[in-house]
Amino acid sequence: MSKKVVIIGAGIIGLCTAYYLHQEGNEVTIIDKSDFTSGASFVNAGLITPSHIIPLAAPGVINKGIKWMLNTSSPFYVKPRLDYDFLKWSWLFKQASTANRVEKSIPAILDINILSRTLYEEIKSTNQFDFFYKDKGLLMLYKTDKAGEEELQVAEKAKKYGLKVSELSAEEITKLEPNVSLDIKGGIHYSTDRHMTPNDFMYQMKNYLVAKGVTFALGEEVKDVEVSGTKLTSIITNNTTHTCDELVVATGSWTQNFLKKLKINVPVQAGKGYRIDTYTNTGITTPSILLEAKVAVTPMNGFTRFAGTMEIGGINHKINKNRVNAITNAAKSYYTNLAIKEEEKIAAECGLRPCSPDGLPYIGRLSSITNVLVATGHAMMGWSLGPATGKLITELVSEQKTSIDIAPFHVERFS
Repeated sequence: MSKKVVIIGAGIIGLCTAYYLHQEGNEVTIIDKSDFTSGASFVNAGLITPSHIIPLAAPGVINKGIKWMLNTSSPFYVKPRLDYDFLKWSWLFKQASTANRVEKSIPAILDINILSRTLYEEIKSTNQFDFFYKDKGLLMLYKTDKAGEEELQVAEKAKKYGLKVSELSAEEITKLEPNVSLDIKGGIHYSTDRHMTPNDFMYQMKNYLVAKGVTFALGEEVKDVEVSGTKLTSIITNNTTHTCDELVVATGSWTQNFLKKLKINVPVQAGKGYRIDTYTNTGITTPSILLEAKVAVTPMNGFTRFAGTMEIGGINHKINKNRVNAITNAAKSYYTNLAIKEEEKIAAECGLRPCSPDGLPYIGRLSSITNVLVATGHAMMGWSLGPATGKLITELVSEQKTSIDIAPFHVERFS
C-alpha cells in the first residue's frame, strides 16, 4: 500500500531512503534546511568500508582522547564542556568502550557494510546513473611498528569474518602505488573496500529522484510537529505544514535536538571532520588510511581528497586551521613528493558526523510514536551505510522482513 512519507534530512541517508521508498511506490517528500551544497555527505572520504569492523567506541579510545584533549591538532579531539547531553553521551561512550561490547558489535557492523556495498553496486548496475565507483580496496599505511601491530590484530579479526586482507611490505606497496614516494614501514590491504566521489553520487541521485517525482523542500527548517495519540500527523516548517503517514528522521548530528520535540532522547554528538581537495596530479590510485594520523586519502574523479580528524565539540562549522594544517602535514609525512597548495588549504571544508555512544547507527521505529522512524548515528560510516540504511527503513515502512537483523541498531537502546 502506497504511503505518504516525509524524510527530514537530504544527506546520503535521506536520499537513499527516498530512492528505496519511491521504488516501493510511496509518495516521498524530503525536507532540509540547507540548499544541498554542503554537509558531511559532501565532504566525506567517499569510502565504502567493510574493513571498518571496529566501532568508534573501542578500548583505549578514552585514554587517547584524554591525552589529546589539550591538543587542538590531534586526530581525535574532545572539547570538554558543561553540557548535560555531552556529559551523558561521554559516560555512555565509556560504558561501550570495552572489548566485550566491541566483539558483539563486529558482526552487525560487517553485515550492514556488506549489504550496503552490494546495494551500491546494484544501483550502479541499473544504468540510471554514471557515478564514479572504483574497486581498488583500501590500504592501511603505518610508519611505526606499534600502529602496524594494532592494525594487524584488526586484520586477523577481519579474516576470521571472511574478509580478504593482505599484509604488505613497503616494497610491495610501492609496486601497488608506483607513482608516489612513500615514507612508511608497511601496510594492510583490504580488498573488500570501494571508493566514490560523493558530489557525483549526491547530485545524480537528487536529479534522479526529482525526475521520478520525489519532492525536495530545501531551505525549510522544521519548527514544530503535531502529534495525535501515538501518531505524528504533521511537520511545521518556516514555510508550510507537511502531513504524512510516516516520518523518517535522517537529521544527522541534529537528531537529538529534533527528537526532543517528541519527548524522546536519543544520544547523538556531532563529530566534526575536515576535507582538503587537491587538483594537482598526486599519482595516488589506491585509497589509504594513514594510521597514526587517522587521515583518509581518496583519489576521486579529477582530484585527491584528504579527510580526517574527529572533533567532538558540539554543533558548529568553524574551521580550525590547526586541524587543517595537521591533515596537510600528516599527508606530506607519508607521501613525501606531495604538494598541497595554500589556496587548497584555505578552501578546506568541514562536516558534522552524527556519533552514537557505542559507534552503532540508530535504525528503526520509535515505540511511543509509531509512525516515526529514525536513521542516524552512523559516525564515520555514513557514506558507507547510506543504501543499506535506506533499504532497511523502507522495509520497515513496507512492513517487510528486514534484509539483516536490525536489533543491534535499536533506536531506544539507551533509554
